Amino acid sequence: MKRFLRFHGMRHPREMGEEEINAFLSHLATVGQVSASTQNQALSALLFLYRHVLGGDVGNLEGVVRARQPKRLPVVFTVGETREVLQRLQGTEQLVAQMLYGSGLRLMEALRLRVQDVEIEVRQVTVRSGKGDKDRVTVFPASLMEPLQNHLLVVRQMHRTDLAAGWGRVVLPMALGRKYPNAASEWGWQWVFPQSHRWRDARTRTEGRHHIDPSVIQKAVKRAILSAGISKPASCHTFRHSFATHLLERGQDIRTIQELLGHSDVKTTMIYTHVLNRGPCGVMSPVDLL
Repeated sequence: MKRFLRFHGMRHPREMGEEEINAFLSHLATVGQVSASTQNQALSALLFLYRHVLGGDVGNLEGVVRARQPKRLPVVFTVGETREVLQRLQGTEQLVAQMLYGSGLRLMEALRLRVQDVEIEVRQVTVRSGKGDKDRVTVFPASLMEPLQNHLLVVRQMHRTDLAAGWGRVVLPMALGRKYPNAASEWGWQWVFPQSHRWRDARTRTEGRHHIDPSVIQKAVKRAILSAGISKPASCHTFRHSFATHLLERGQDIRTIQELLGHSDVKTTMIYTHVLNRGPCGVMSPVDLL
């Protein structure tokens, strides 16, 4: 808001409208060279100001010069780099990272898993309300069967201790808490990766456990990446990119990968063909023939 007002000489927003908003947003793109996401954030802030604070409308904004949306290739670990990073993690952080790579999960998808979403014996994971509020089923790694079972034994004992102390309830999605009052304390609804400490609601004085904060995993993965000497701008999401790429390298059908990742369009999945070692068409460089 400050940037918008200063751009127009500190005029009051009520004195301005469509023309001034278009001018400011176009200035951000042409002079400020901001990214498309930054321009969209500014637009959202201005719409909120005019529609919900000032109670008016902004008119037609079709004349805005839009910031260019760049196309970026995903950062991908090699198999060796993936192994190096995972070996430098321990405990729950390692298990979460292995799930990201082994099942192609986004970080929050892994942290929001409930016990009932992981079917170890049939080797499948159900992702609830993923990106775009879509459910999907993906593969569960056979090599993680024993580690996850041991992890869940510890989590179940923690849950029993909480129940004995009069707690042991989790937040349920949507209005399920009202429809099924006792479900919040049932084992199947507990987080697969709960926090080590209970949270307390300051208003109701109730206690419970939330899932692990994403920053815990992000920091641990970042330390492991630096320790492995990897210079790529990698993160937790790189495991998901590596999951898709390594499946393609092994000849897995791209439609299957699309389903596992939850992409609506196979064109989104096709981006991983551009990061294969042999190129999207198996092209050999002419210098290799010299």
